[in-house]
Amino acid sequence: MLHQRSPHVLCATQQLRNAELVDPSYLWHGPRGKIISENSTIQVTSTGSLVFQNFEEAMSGVYTCFLEYKPTVEEVVKNLQLKYLVYAYREPHYYYQFTAQYHAAPCNSIYNISFEKKLLQILSKLVLDLSCEISLLKSECHRVKMQRAGLQNELFFTFSVSSLDTEKGPKPCKDHNCEASKRLSKAKNLIERFFNQQVEALGKRAEPLPEIYYIEGTLQMVWINRCFPGYGMNALSHPNCPECCVICSPGSYNPRDGIHCLQCNNSLVYGAKACL
Repeated sequence: MLHQRSPHVLCATQQLRNAELVDPSYLWHGPRGKIISENSTIQVTSTGSLVFQNFEEAMSGVYTCFLEYKPTVEEVVKNLQLKYLVYAYREPHYYYQFTAQYHAAPCNSIYNISFEKKLLQILSKLVLDLSCEISLLKSECHRVKMQRAGLQNELFFTFSVSSLDTEKGPKPCKDHNCEASKRLSKAKNLIERFFNQQVEALGKRAEPLPEIYYIEGTLQMVWINRCFPGYGMNALSHPNCPECCVICSPGSYNPRDGIHCLQCNNSLVYGAKACL
């Protein structure tokens, strides 16, 4: 996992794992054939295992271990070569997408624009303490013919709520309650309550309805999974982690927040974000 400590990558077959080896020596070659020497990010244990302390995207690639050993003191030296494909992966960048409709002022009215800004400010403030952010995806005004009320102006809002990186944000926290899914779930509940309260407030009004107001029952929500550029999901290539966003292999790329690495014969690196 990106920026995490890796499991041990063994320089041994399943058969040799529990066998006694006499005078074993280990040599690891990384991507581009470089001999691996220990540093702050890579460690080779006394038993030849490779451990990444802080895995970076650029560390993805083919790792080769060369093992020399004697099965017994009397026998001749044996050689073993093992190859590993090591991929960076990260959690999906998921978010909720909401749509809501408002009865509006005439579509060319400046009141609609100022209302849209105010609504986004209120929603953003609502989820700020959860380290989440609101983004406006689309805002359109249309004239809608109603069955009994004739032509009406309606605003169609589409916005997303996504989680911010809590470790880099103004309020760092690593508690399990800071998991993106938990924070997004709380944000979703706050947003749904906010729209329900608008319905309740309108029901209690004695005076005529305001010019712009939320249309009851129009709030809809979908959960969307996305990978960061340069990553994608592939259950066939990575069956042990089908919902992980795994770095795109050479020969593929992902230019935007999609979930698939697209084919590109010009791409020769891991994590390509463009087909060059």
